[in-house]
Amino acid sequence: MAAPKEILLQKLQDLGKEEFETFKWYLQNQEDVQKIPKSQLENADRLITVDLMVRTYSRKYIEVAKVVLVKMNQNDLAEDLKKIKKGDLENQETKPF
Repeated sequence: MAAPKEILLQKLQDLGKEEFETFKWYLQNQEDVQKIPKSQLENADRLITVDLMVRTYSRKYIEVAKVVLVKMNQNDLAEDLKKIKKGDLENQETKPF
């Protein structure tokens, strides 16, 4: 099975350009979690966005992604992320790609 951050990258690649911009907007405007600054996200591609999420949210980055995808009505992509087991996140290193 692919690493969780690789799976997240695959799901972000399924988003169109406008959908990806909306995803990044939600990351900048999250409640109850640390926000990723706009200056870091505005020119970030999908790889950099995943790395920023891993650095900012540590092992919670998949949960944050699921919440954002549900808010965007991308329930099928969020459902795919739900298949990632908690143990997979605990066993992975949280280093960037």
